[in-house]
Amino acid sequence: MITAALLAALSLVCVAAATALAPARWPRRGPSSGIVLWQAIGLAWGLAMVGAALAVAVAPYGRGLAFGLVALVRGDVPVALGPLRIVALAGGTALFGLLVSALLASLVQVGLARRRHRTLLALLADGHPGLPGTLVVDHPAAAAYCVPGVRARVVVSAGALRLLARDELQAVLAHERAHARERHDLVLLPFTSLRWIFPRSRIVRNAIDAVSLLVEMRADDRALSEQPRRLLATALLRFGASEPRATPSGTLGIAFPAVSQDPVVVRALRLIGPSPALPRHIQVITWGTAGALAALPLALALLPL
Repeated sequence: MITAALLAALSLVCVAAATALAPARWPRRGPSSGIVLWQAIGLAWGLAMVGAALAVAVAPYGRGLAFGLVALVRGDVPVALGPLRIVALAGGTALFGLLVSALLASLVQVGLARRRHRTLLALLADGHPGLPGTLVVDHPAAAAYCVPGVRARVVVSAGALRLLARDELQAVLAHERAHARERHDLVLLPFTSLRWIFPRSRIVRNAIDAVSLLVEMRADDRALSEQPRRLLATALLRFGASEPRATPSGTLGIAFPAVSQDPVVVRALRLIGPSPALPRHIQVITWGTAGALAALPLALALLPL
């Protein structure tokens, strides 16, 4: 039962960490570090919750979670499981299945939405001679987004072309290309799948908002390697003032649906008056903490406790 207690405690630590990290401002100084830490918290929480339930179920084997599961599957050690153990085994298995199913369902839903949108783009969007690799949709509202995937597409609306100066538009396109290159859609997928399971959870909602904002800031930072920060900040403010449409399902863009208009202004202010970058030692500590969190449930599962 020691393993079960440790894993349960770890799950509570992850919930506390998520609660504290959601409103924190320091990850904005190093979005990559913040994103990795969020992913580790989510992974550690899921493994710890499942592991705690299964550890209760196999505790009579007396050799830890990993040994107990192997013995249970093989039937090598004849141990009678009481009602509590059976309920724990069923609960842990069900939770694992639910987490995996939600992730797969989110992946399928997003994939279908992208396929439909690609079909619409093939019918409605045109190339632009001055914007190679970019599709233009004839719509008056300002919109700019990428359709992620193996063959990613960057899309802008006619309204965005009218709204932005050419150099501002290039900054926005650099931002969208960063989304496509770094596959930020995959970063967000595990968190959106949790929303399927816990649709009314404030912690999950705050986590999605926080990670979404960090993803946008990461794309902003990548775009700065190609364009001046003033241009991207000006473009963001123009989009915010024009009340851009929400981007289509399964895409990433300036008006990302999980992020309200206020964070767009936050991003613009961050570009105009940048804070010092996250110190190197803080980055190392953050990445080390993330690695330890992700590995800890597996390490606890191997302990013969």
